[in-house]
Amino acid sequence: MEPTYDVAIIGGGPAGSTAATLLARAGRTVIVLEREKFPRFHIGESLLPYSMAAFDRLGLREKMDAAFQPKHGGEISTACGTRSLKFYFKDGFRLKHHRAYQVMRADFDKMLLDHAAENGAHVLEETTVENPAFDDDGVTLTIRRKLTDGPETLRARYLIDASGRNSVVGSLFKLRQSYTHLQKFSVFAHFEGVVLDEGIDRTLTRLIRSHDRWFWIIPVTETRTSVGVVMDSATFKKLRQSPEDALEQSLREQPVMQMRMRDATRVSPVYSAGDYSYRNARFTGDRWMLAGDAAGFIDPIFSTGVFLAILSGEQSADTLHAILDNPRRRPRLFARYEKSMNRVMDMYLRFVNAWYRHEFTEVFSNPTSRFQLAPAINAVLAGNLGGSFAIWWRLQLFYLVLFLQRRIPLCPRLTLKPETP
Repeated sequence: MEPTYDVAIIGGGPAGSTAATLLARAGRTVIVLEREKFPRFHIGESLLPYSMAAFDRLGLREKMDAAFQPKHGGEISTACGTRSLKFYFKDGFRLKHHRAYQVMRADFDKMLLDHAAENGAHVLEETTVENPAFDDDGVTLTIRRKLTDGPETLRARYLIDASGRNSVVGSLFKLRQSYTHLQKFSVFAHFEGVVLDEGIDRTLTRLIRSHDRWFWIIPVTETRTSVGVVMDSATFKKLRQSPEDALEQSLREQPVMQMRMRDATRVSPVYSAGDYSYRNARFTGDRWMLAGDAAGFIDPIFSTGVFLAILSGEQSADTLHAILDNPRRRPRLFARYEKSMNRVMDMYLRFVNAWYRHEFTEVFSNPTSRFQLAPAINAVLAGNLGGSFAIWWRLQLFYLVLFLQRRIPLCPRLTLKPETP
């Protein structure tokens, strides 16, 4: 059976839709196989400025400006109430883009998937993929569509697996490797009536750091706010509570959150997710690539999920476009993709590991203008991949300060616990 498509993509989320749009625009035949019917609820609503260039490339900026709220920066506060630091992307080290977006993921993901179809990708929703079979010339996929229900087969020269954390290819080849030190549990919902600041400060993503958990506040529309808490999975199990009760108690026990939530009304179900930090052992095979959460997910703390999905979608599309023109380049280009994505994930993994130590908040909440250290960290939080030497050496200096802070109080120590009356 001759390949019907140049590329088949499993998953219509940000990674899959990005890859589909770019490949279709390049004249490749592409099919996207999405299990669900969009729009559907999804978490990960805070985007980063370093994705703006990709949105320009995709031709999405005008649509996004009309649909979503801008995001100008963030704020990190302490549960003990002694520190609160706002940072604005306009102050980031050599940042080209000074804002991003806060989005309703259901609307954002549907926009990206519809855009892929508008640009020539063949999109099938409510379609599951079974038994991908690879050979020297491509891949044969067995699919089931809700409308027909019977099995069908299709062929493609290459496969991009962007199917999310339960990666089809990753499961087939048993590639998943969990980060045992990042076994976390998150509980979250949407609320209306959350107390927010005025002006551009209303658009900030807020993180509140406690001694054993952290909270997020993300304004996703003019009236709706995403609110969640992240703790160790072991801590959640000890609570012996439902996700609803755990969220309510966590908000009630935290004064900063209690103030923000005093007039809030929950307008969505309470959702939860656990043990979500992992990376697959490989991102490529002879006829496949992994992108987005199918490749790996580090942690929700710095809003890198969608950023890495868009980035991997871009890179996988560019890689396959070049390989389809010259198949002999495949080994070298696949190796380059693996190296690039692993380097980015390694960088953010180190940043996430630092976040879960108290000294990160102690140092970050006492910024210094020396060496332009604060603007450099700001740029990393905006999605700068640390590839330039100017960013790299400042990051190393930041980690050195964290190391010293662990042993010597260069900055005031913080309990990260709410004061009790």
